[in-house]
Amino acid sequence: MRVSLNGYFLGQSHTGSGQYVSHLVHGLPGMDIHVGRPRGAPGNVGKLRWEQMTWPKLARTVHADLLHGPYFALPLRRDRPTVVTIHDLIPMVLPAYRGSPLVRAYTWLQARACRSAEAIVVDSDSSRQDVLRLIAAPPDRVHTVYLGVEPRYKPDRSGASPLDRPYVFYIGGWDVRKNVPGLIRAFERLSVEHPELVRAIAGDRHSTSAMYPDLRAIAAPLGERVRFLGFVSERDKVALLQHAELFVYPSLYEGFGLDALNALACGCPVVCSDASSLPEVIGDAGLLVDASSDAAIARAMSRALEDSEPLREAGPRQAAKFTWEATARQTAAIYREILDR
Repeated sequence: MRVSLNGYFLGQSHTGSGQYVSHLVHGLPGMDIHVGRPRGAPGNVGKLRWEQMTWPKLARTVHADLLHGPYFALPLRRDRPTVVTIHDLIPMVLPAYRGSPLVRAYTWLQARACRSAEAIVVDSDSSRQDVLRLIAAPPDRVHTVYLGVEPRYKPDRSGASPLDRPYVFYIGGWDVRKNVPGLIRAFERLSVEHPELVRAIAGDRHSTSAMYPDLRAIAAPLGERVRFLGFVSERDKVALLQHAELFVYPSLYEGFGLDALNALACGCPVVCSDASSLPEVIGDAGLLVDASSDAAIARAMSRALEDSEPLREAGPRQAAKFTWEATARQTAAIYREILDR
């Protein structure tokens, strides 16, 4: 069996799609995997040409038996079986993300192409329901395959803390669905009860549009109690999760929630939104909260600080249920099922 994998995001480890395709390339058992990658940075038009023309032509050249698009994109016309992984349907679920007429046309094109795939892989049951509702794919073709956690994410507080004060940590993007302004407001409430804590926020704005709130301006009244870390390396991210007093993730929509899973694996107490897929990932190992309420987030943080030890013990047990080996094994089984039909 030879599988042609769309490697457009390969090497982009800062993205969930990049991590996903990397783990498939290195983890698929007993598979002849051909990874197609475009040359250079093709831009929007070049990306569309790659997905619709160049990649399927390359798959024919290498005599692939099956194509796998590891993100929300497939060629509309193809001459061999296809699998697509849809991590989320943010542009279809959230009006703020629908974009320009050209972006909406691209979303429509991909929904049409993906609907007829022999198999659609999703990261969670929540995303599966979105795919069934919004794309109208046949239910027997939509398969939930959870993502995994890397071994480096594990409890270890033996080294020095990355910061000079106890801190509550956030990483995961600044766009509006992440609800970071609500987190900052909730932290301001918490600061009355816990003045020793600082809020450590990783990342930065991708643009000055309304899609990316100016968190620095929002946090200005808190002064040094909020620290903006900028981009953090994967190594630093592990240490920040291991030493944090809390990881708080108030996102309003996630296809899976890798950052929350990584926090659990590090033994960091987690306060997390109860929206979309996140309850599937967190289970009973963290505190789930209505993230639309700043007061509810603040109360949950206070409770998690008081009951931190049971949460530190529960997190790694929950995270151990999610492995990249299982992701690859279940994906390979879907390939075989399709080619055995």
